Amino acid sequence: MNGLFTIGEVSKLFDINIKTLRYYDEINLFKPIFIDKFNKYRYYSADQFEQLNTIMYLKALGMPLNKIKFHLSTRSIDNIRQLLEEQKKITVEKIKELQYIERKIENRLKQINYAINYDKLNIVEEIEFDERNIILLKEKIKCNKDLELSIRNLENKSRKKASIFNGKIGVSISKDNLKRKRFNEYDSIFSFTDGEEYNKQLRKILLKGTYVTIRFNGNHKDSPSYYDKLLKYIKKNKYEIADDSIEIALIDFGLTTKKSEFITEIQILVK
Repeated sequence: MNGLFTIGEVSKLFDINIKTLRYYDEINLFKPIFIDKFNKYRYYSADQFEQLNTIMYLKALGMPLNKIKFHLSTRSIDNIRQLLEEQKKITVEKIKELQYIERKIENRLKQINYAINYDKLNIVEEIEFDERNIILLKEKIKCNKDLELSIRNLENKSRKKASIFNGKIGVSISKDNLKRKRFNEYDSIFSFTDGEEYNKQLRKILLKGTYVTIRFNGNHKDSPSYYDKLLKYIKKNKYEIADDSIEIALIDFGLTTKKSEFITEIQILVK
């Protein structure tokens, strides 16, 4: 038809999917100016192109279709200013969320790269750690048996989804049980906070200081012999145990199916 464009032509002109144009018609967002009653072909006029441009522009800004539809029906400077201000706030929040995700990815990559420094495996080291924040739940945990249940308990107590703990979970043996060489169970489970807000009653600060550490190929059930090795080092160097142990699975089933690639680290604060 003269002066009119088929849905296919509009699709090509605007690089927009035909299904999308049909959907816009269904929800009364962008309707054809004419529909042939015999073949049901949709036709659009050039006068409608500005409206479609506006829809595509606002959609590119992340604005939902219902708000776009509202704007088109009540177009005014005040209305568009308000919509854009609202969308700006939403965008700022999304940027913060993405930056948070970026930090989590970066921290995870650092953890993996730190773990796969295989030259340092099975070697006792003294490492200076800055102050770190954790949330901690005191409860008895049998080695490698009750860990998943304890993670659920920590999740419920902290009111955070377990997915947020991924890569940040650790377990502890109390200072007293370390001195008694009781390595068959843990006394608490914890998670590094990474800046998230948690129940204040669960918070604990891991003090800045010297930690005697060891990384080994294996998981929590393999740890007793490495605790023994650390305690011998501490005794030999006339150190004192200053706090509960920190035991972290740096690489486990969450990252690999190969048990030969599992890496666990134990840290003990000394003075």
